[in-house]
Amino acid sequence: MTTVTSEKLIDQFLDAAWVEQGLSKNTLSAYRSDLMIFANWLGKKSLLRVEAGNISEFLANRYQIGMSSRTTARILSSLRRFYGYFLRANTITIDPTALMTAPRTTRVLPQTLTENDVELLLAAPETAVPRGQRDNAMLEMMYATGLRVSELVDLKFEQINLRQGVVQIIGKGGRERLVPVGEEALSCLEAYLNNGRVQLLSGRQSDYIFVTRRGGNMTRQAFWHIIKRYAFKAQIHKPLSPHTLRHAFATHLLNHGADLRVVQLLLGHVDLSTTQIYTHVARERLQTLHAQFHPRG
Repeated sequence: MTTVTSEKLIDQFLDAAWVEQGLSKNTLSAYRSDLMIFANWLGKKSLLRVEAGNISEFLANRYQIGMSSRTTARILSSLRRFYGYFLRANTITIDPTALMTAPRTTRVLPQTLTENDVELLLAAPETAVPRGQRDNAMLEMMYATGLRVSELVDLKFEQINLRQGVVQIIGKGGRERLVPVGEEALSCLEAYLNNGRVQLLSGRQSDYIFVTRRGGNMTRQAFWHIIKRYAFKAQIHKPLSPHTLRHAFATHLLNHGADLRVVQLLLGHVDLSTTQIYTHVARERLQTLHAQFHPRG
């Protein structure tokens, strides 16, 4: 087990990261998980008495048990931030990660859905019942806006302007963006708000748009299970998650001629290179169409 000292050090770092950088709950949770794994591996050794060799040994051990290069790079990034903070605070004099290099990672193309797959998925919920109306509205909203799942489940009334058809999102790092919502998604959302949501709450109050039968707000994990259930019902035999709909949103926009920088703004990506991965997905689709329909394809 990790020592109390290690836990306190991690808490100190996370508190500072939240105040100074405004990092999201999910990012802070990922940092905590990475650092606690390392602290547990160290045993009784203090996090502040670590040398580069200890980190190299830890990462080698993780690799031996099957950790991917991408996960290795992420953990090393967490450790860099942790030791960088204590170096700036003059708590340590040497950053043990300073001369370490992250393993080369291969960029994995995101799994996506065809437009027909999406139509089948969106048609799966039974909209005659309150829960089905909610699920239908959530699926439509995610595909129409490309929101991150955390942004979707945390939506509150103050963020949505139904008349103008836009949602206001505070994304990673506290960055704000306005995302338009299509007519179909707005129609499904209004139907849910006027009927299904009222029945699910049964007189209870909530600031959140998407609620459960118990009156609480929807969670990421619950929505993940919802998508799995409807994918099975729609007979979509592909690995599916809430993020898959975000990928489909971006890919289908590009397939229909959207500008890459517009997609970047809608997704809330700071760096255009993060968005550019979708051009590879779109390019594969164009190559397939060319091979299928061109006389000399």
